Amino acid sequence: MARKESRFVESLGRYRLLIAGAILVLLVTLFGLVGRLFVPRDMAEVGAGRPAKPPSAEHLLGTDQQGRDVLADLIYGTPTSLEIGVIAGVFGVTLGALMGLIAGYAGGIVDEVIRIIVDILLTIPSLMILIIVASMLGAVSVEAMALIIAALAWMWPARAVRAQVLTIRERMYVQVARFNGASNLRIIIGELLPNLVPYLAANLVGAISGGILASVGLSTLGLGPMTRPSLGLTFYWAITYGALIRQMWWWFMPPIIIIIILFLGLFLMSQGLDQITNPRLQSKA
Repeated sequence: MARKESRFVESLGRYRLLIAGAILVLLVTLFGLVGRLFVPRDMAEVGAGRPAKPPSAEHLLGTDQQGRDVLADLIYGTPTSLEIGVIAGVFGVTLGALMGLIAGYAGGIVDEVIRIIVDILLTIPSLMILIIVASMLGAVSVEAMALIIAALAWMWPARAVRAQVLTIRERMYVQVARFNGASNLRIIIGELLPNLVPYLAANLVGAISGGILASVGLSTLGLGPMTRPSLGLTFYWAITYGALIRQMWWWFMPPIIIIIILFLGLFLMSQGLDQITNPRLQSKA
């Protein structure tokens, strides 16, 4: 019994960064999901209250210039930003993993072509491309913005997966599977992917973080979805109506705090996953 408890404590210590980060991300997620049970959607609409009112018993975080309840705006806007990040991260990492697997396993001219494409795209500033594309499209939906971000988020996962595949494909168990007549698809699914899962998880967390950051940045510039509340849209209206100059701290400080907690959680999760997949960091821990 004592051994089991010591192993449990040891495992908690080994995964403490991952656990701490997951708790912070979970708290932000629950804020947006559970908060809907107590705050009606109408409170996030224009004219829900008197404009530019400080926090009170009626509006715990005050109202913005258009009369929206800031708390309601954050409760319904936080899941939107998370949704964009998750969609962009999943699509970006999936595409990157596919391209990395093909390049690393096939080798030869296929590897050269994919590597050159990735290297060229990595030299182009992604934010500039996002701004140009979003401004050309005009009003975009949440899903469209997520796919736009994902289209420019697959290069780093592709490079990371390719590097891992180049190492794994030369290991003995892969050579044995090849000599036993296993098909390429079976080797990729049965031998390569299980070893890539931790690296893909770490890349997914980083891609989600990058997707959220990109969506907040674009929405702050007025290039994101305008029909649904989001953290970036809250910043956009706060900047438009000069909340900082007018000292309306209740308008811009709460979303900043939420973003800090969210990105701190994602950073800790990324560090925790990196610690698990990197033997050197694991031995230091």
